[in-house]
Amino acid sequence: MKPWLIAAALALATPLWAQGTPPDNPLQPSPTWEDIRESVVGLATEPPVDPGVIDLTAPHRANDPAIVPVRLIQPQDAPPVTAATIVIDENPAPVAAEYTFGDALMPLDFEMRVRVDRYSDLRSIATTADGSRVMAGRFVKAAGGCSAPAGKNMAEVTRTMGQMRWRTATEDGRDIGTLMIRHPNFSGLQRDQYTLLNIPAHFIDKLEVRQGDRVLFTMAAGISVAEDPVFRFAYQDDGRPIHVHVEDTEGNVWDETFQPVSG
Repeated sequence: MKPWLIAAALALATPLWAQGTPPDNPLQPSPTWEDIRESVVGLATEPPVDPGVIDLTAPHRANDPAIVPVRLIQPQDAPPVTAATIVIDENPAPVAAEYTFGDALMPLDFEMRVRVDRYSDLRSIATTADGSRVMAGRFVKAAGGCSAPAGKNMAEVTRTMGQMRWRTATEDGRDIGTLMIRHPNFSGLQRDQYTLLNIPAHFIDKLEVRQGDRVLFTMAAGISVAEDPVFRFAYQDDGRPIHVHVEDTEGNVWDETFQPVSG
C-alpha cells in the first residue's frame, strides 16, 4: 500500500475519543452563528438539536487543525437524511460543504476531514425526507487550519493531483466504503514554503459518488475541506462498480471506476 494511502486510512481509523473527544463538547453560544444563520446559511429560525435524528462527533481539541475528523451518525431507527450542510462558524468561509445522500447510506454513518481556523462551533444542518431541518454539532478547539502549510511541494501536487483510491470493508455487519482523493485543496490563505508567495485558492468543489446508476452521495465544497480528502461511510453494497466524478475550481475533471473489492 502506498504511504499516502496508509496515512489517509489511519487518519480516519483512529477513534475520535483517542484524539481527545470527551462525550460532552456540545455547541457553545455563538454570536457569529447568530450573524450567519440567516444571511449565509439561509435559516430564518434555529433548527432543533435532536440526536435521535442525527448526531455529529468531532474532537474537543484537534490534533491537527488542518485535518479535523468529523462524523455524522444516525440511530438505527432514525428517519432518512437526504442532505446536510457542514458549517464551521469561525472559518473565513463558514459553509465547508453541502452534501446530498442516497437511500443506500441510510441510516447515515459518514466521516470526512475539515480545516478549522479558530476555536469554533462545528455544526451540521441536516434535511430529512419530509423537509424538516435538524442541527447537530460540537465545539472544537483548533486554530490555523485554513492557513496551515501544504503537505507537499508544487511538483508533487502536479504529479499526483486527481489520483484516487477506493477500499471496501465490513464492520459490525455494515459495508464500509473509503474514498481517498489526492488534491491539495489550497484554501487561498497558505504560502508556498519555498517561494513564500501566497498560493491561490484551488480546491475540489464538486464530487459525485455512484454505485451503478444510483447516487451514493454528492458534495459541493468550499475551502474548508482538508487536503487529500478522505470520505468513509456505511452503505448497502449491491456489488456493482463504484463511479467517482471529481471537479475542481481550475476546471480539472477526473473520473474513476472501482470494483467494490474488500481489503
